Amino acid sequence: MYNAGPTMEGRVPQGVTDSAQPGPDVSRPAADDAVSLQGAEAVGAVGSPRPRDFALLLKPRVMSLVVFTGIVGLFLAPGEVDAAVAVLAVVCIAAGAGASGAINMWYDRDIDRQMVRTMNRPVAAGRLRPGPALALGVVLAVASVGVMAWQVNAVAALLLAITIGYYVFIYTVWLKRRTPQNIVIGGAAGAFPPMIGWAAVTGDVGLEAWVMFAIIFLWTPPHFWALALFRCADYARAGVPMLPVVAGVRATKRQIVAYTALLVPTTLVPVAIGMAGPGYGVAAAALGAWLLVHAVRVWRDEEGTAARPLFFYSILYLFLIFAALLVDRALLPQL
Repeated sequence: MYNAGPTMEGRVPQGVTDSAQPGPDVSRPAADDAVSLQGAEAVGAVGSPRPRDFALLLKPRVMSLVVFTGIVGLFLAPGEVDAAVAVLAVVCIAAGAGASGAINMWYDRDIDRQMVRTMNRPVAAGRLRPGPALALGVVLAVASVGVMAWQVNAVAALLLAITIGYYVFIYTVWLKRRTPQNIVIGGAAGAFPPMIGWAAVTGDVGLEAWVMFAIIFLWTPPHFWALALFRCADYARAGVPMLPVVAGVRATKRQIVAYTALLVPTTLVPVAIGMAGPGYGVAAAALGAWLLVHAVRVWRDEEGTAARPLFFYSILYLFLIFAALLVDRALLPQL
């Protein structure tokens, strides 16, 4: 629920200014990419599915963070819900996220084959046929929304349906191949899970749920643009207009710093509205300060080496922010 043109190694893509050319360490050498792409073709020719390919189709690493934020939303919501209903709601969120991932891999199999990062995905590599991959995604999408409506409540089911539809149709089909703002606008899809968890308990969406949505929404651009910086050649080869390819490295760095500067104070809003206590505030401030350090390092970086650490820290950052919300809520009644 949470890709633009010919190979740009060693040269600037047509229509892009010199400022858009990545630094020397932004991407892998062209020779390495060629070898890797040949390997992908060889894998695709085999066409033998492995049991774990069906799990990989659901993007389990992405799903894990999505499910975790949904769980936090569920636990932070006021009121009580039956344990079985709560577990079912989490399973539906996971199934919906998996459905989105499967349909995304089906639709993007052409560009996935052209990128080193994605060329070994089950459909792109040819180990799974496109038809069954799409069918699995559709079945999971319908089942997750249907069960959520039947066993949890209509509001949570509606939000889950919006999440899946937004990721598939708005981000994957419409935005991803058309605009460098794909991550900004499309990032809303990954921000819905805590709202779904909240609605599973309350049957509505409160201010606190919108705050969690805003945190993930503002986190998404610097997270994915950091990835786009050190995988710039991948996106350029596949024809995906990510910001570094279209606007250049410097403009991307500027946007990373800007969104990070918006994100960090937003993570402190839970304290201001009484959603979390001072313990969470201290944790969020410390985590945010280190995120800002990473963003500034990317801004100042001339060697192309700072984007990767920012990308990986940003994953840990979001997990720890939501973990801090969870721990704060667990400890707050005792204070």
